[in-house]
Amino acid sequence: MKKQHYIALTVCAAIITMALYPIDGFERTGIKRLKRLEKTLDSTITEYYLKPGSFKKTDEINLWLCEDTVAVDSIMKVDEEFQDRMTRLFPRRNGYAITVLDISDPDNMRYAEMNENSGFQPGSVGKLAVATAFFTQLGELCPDDFDVRIRLMKNKVVKSGVWGVGDHHTVPIYTPETDKYVKRQVIASDEFSLYEWVDHMLSVSNNGAASIVWREALLMKIFGDEYFDLTQEQADEYWKTADKKELSELATEVVNQPLRDLGITHDEWRLGSFFTNGPDRIARATGGSIGTPKGLMKWFIKLEQGKIVDEKSSLELKRLMYLTDRRIRYAYSSRLNDAAVYFKSGSYYSGGGVKYAGTNFNYMNSVILVEHPDGTNYIVCLMSNILGKNSAGDHMYLASAIDKAIRKEG
Repeated sequence: MKKQHYIALTVCAAIITMALYPIDGFERTGIKRLKRLEKTLDSTITEYYLKPGSFKKTDEINLWLCEDTVAVDSIMKVDEEFQDRMTRLFPRRNGYAITVLDISDPDNMRYAEMNENSGFQPGSVGKLAVATAFFTQLGELCPDDFDVRIRLMKNKVVKSGVWGVGDHHTVPIYTPETDKYVKRQVIASDEFSLYEWVDHMLSVSNNGAASIVWREALLMKIFGDEYFDLTQEQADEYWKTADKKELSELATEVVNQPLRDLGITHDEWRLGSFFTNGPDRIARATGGSIGTPKGLMKWFIKLEQGKIVDEKSSLELKRLMYLTDRRIRYAYSSRLNDAAVYFKSGSYYSGGGVKYAGTNFNYMNSVILVEHPDGTNYIVCLMSNILGKNSAGDHMYLASAIDKAIRKEG
């Protein structure tokens, strides 16, 4: 058996619920909450918070830069006019960092940046690194057949155990046979398919689910082909006997090496912590987590180029980021109502006693790909640390201002 690596840093990220993946995706994925959302398509149920841009079908989601073989650094070259247009939107530069890429015309992309190398605690945006690690290990396991990867995600069911507990954020649980729908915290006995754990991680940003998805990527790395038939009992027994130090090292490698392979450096984006405390019994956290707008933009470009593992993995990851529930923070801007948005947000704060308004630190991050029906497509990676203030309103304001500036209105 291969040795292990681990990473952990306590991420007390404050997250608000939202759900992703196209509503018609139940048959493909087996994600049961989608079966309930299917009823919005025939008006059996009505979710008034859904926006016109929330109803793209699975086969309508595409990657925009797959034909682009240009190096990422060549794409991320500042367009001076675009740069001026973007930076003028900020009332102050201190506390904010951003990268923006307009990909509406892939032959004439426009890029702007501000404090792009500033490091922030990424919070739940770091779950995109976990998803990248998961798809990387799936690719190693089934290099020649993507359909086998999909079947494994849909059919393999794993238990939470100590990895998934301790997060106050809830997950949606729908039973199609009885039409029962509840939202509750994850408990140790919960069992979901790999697809559903990934969905819980990205859709409602559940911290326990993130630790479990990371755990499963680690088990794929350790067991290789044996993972297909690995039982819960075998996995649990392995954790009891594994060397904690070696496991910590392997977990760190599993989640960070895929970022390095994408050309994202250690100082641009790294993950140094599981998202719950349960894994500490098995492997202790080492290092720390950091994210920069530059590193996150590199990731998005690689996603659109189909370079996160391969084109099919990149497309599937993009589908998992498609927002099909209530929109928050940056994505709440009414200017984006008709747009499809692929979104992840996270916050991490301390001090002051008020949610999302920390006085010691107050990180709020929004990363988003916006696709308008008129063909205006762009990526924004916005990170902020504004003390003593809930920055959700600022992010929403900037979303509207950036959209207006990109479309050259006013």
